[in-house]
Amino acid sequence: MALPFFNKRGTGEKQEMSFIDHLEELRWHIVRSLLAVIIMAIVIFAFQDFVVDYIIMGPMNKNFITYNALCDFSKWAHMGDALCIPPPAVSLQGTTFGTQFMSSITIAFVGGFILAFPYVFYEVWRFIKPALNSKELQSARGGIFWVSLFFFTGAAFGYFVLAPFTFSFLANFKLGTQVMIETKPTIADYIENLTNIILGTGIAFQLPIVSYVLTRIGLITPKFLRTYRKYALVAILMVAAIITPSPDWMSQMIVFTPLFLLYELGIVISSRVHKKNLQRDNNWD
Repeated sequence: MALPFFNKRGTGEKQEMSFIDHLEELRWHIVRSLLAVIIMAIVIFAFQDFVVDYIIMGPMNKNFITYNALCDFSKWAHMGDALCIPPPAVSLQGTTFGTQFMSSITIAFVGGFILAFPYVFYEVWRFIKPALNSKELQSARGGIFWVSLFFFTGAAFGYFVLAPFTFSFLANFKLGTQVMIETKPTIADYIENLTNIILGTGIAFQLPIVSYVLTRIGLITPKFLRTYRKYALVAILMVAAIITPSPDWMSQMIVFTPLFLLYELGIVISSRVHKKNLQRDNNWD
């Protein structure tokens, strides 16, 4: 079976390609993406002491920028210590001989993926680009920049805002008043939670991009987004509950608020794209 959409690698001309040719093309895109992630992972592994001390363990440090900034803002706003959240006063532990080594591998590859994300998405774009016509290519101009920008913005939000609130709540939560229960989380558990927060918010912040793409191809309209806003609120609350490992309402609202604002931004973007679609259809008529 021949598929006419994709270019053969390196030709620059549209040619029919078999299913096997498509798999071969996809394989090279995956290989190059993995190489980019591995290279970034090697760099992180080479500087793992600095990465762990000053980045990974940042939200666990009492001098972390978020704790100080919130407390300074609280005092500046004459709110007393209302926003001075207590840092997590816990020590991490490893339960097996290989825990620290495997954690360093996890840190390297997750960090490698985050740093290489623009290139990974670039490879995805190169694979689907030949299937688009000239008008679709023009409308998708700058897509790599915007997708990367929203991803890194979401990741930064998860790291600097959500993670401190989450770990502070979980570490300082007390069960009962008559029993002494000491929290001793493992390093693997901490890294898993931190990874879920950063990647989860990075992906969730793609809402405006999704709205743009779906409106551009005619699957949704701004009227549709407004009509189903109440259902979207429930969905966003569920996403916030999944992203935040802590069950407290404050952490979930910290995630819900920007996601809801991004949904509203998606409606604005959808409205503009929908108007352009209507103008284009009228010109064709």
